[in-house]
Amino acid sequence: MESEKTESPLSSQVENFSSIRERTIAENSMVVLLQGLRGEVTTVDLRNESTARGRVVNVDAFMNVRLEEVVYRDSKGRHTHLQDLFITGRNIRYVHIPDHMDIMKTIQGQLAKIHRVRNFGKEGGGRKEYAKKKTN
Repeated sequence: MESEKTESPLSSQVENFSSIRERTIAENSMVVLLQGLRGEVTTVDLRNESTARGRVVNVDAFMNVRLEEVVYRDSKGRHTHLQDLFITGRNIRYVHIPDHMDIMKTIQGQLAKIHRVRNFGKEGGGRKEYAKKKTN
């Protein structure tokens, strides 16, 4: 469960959308709210009655969550401190949204980031996501 932190400064600045499919899933689901928790400390309740509290490093479109500086409480109440923890989306029961978060503002901000990445290839700059057909 523990691993060494290996994130470059560039990857921390750029949203981690690895594919068009992932961006589409994210923008059409509430996972954008969880992606907006990046850098926040939160608690994740798991299906096996355990919990993990830590700082959100990343959330992908499939709701897989990576936390750092984690306090993991198992179903018997024992606590373990972990440097890093990866939780698969299918094992998550509930993610606590911190009280200070403005849910609508967070969702709108995340959707704006997705649209910036999607529209990056327009106007002659950046990578082209969709090949445009030329008509002669």
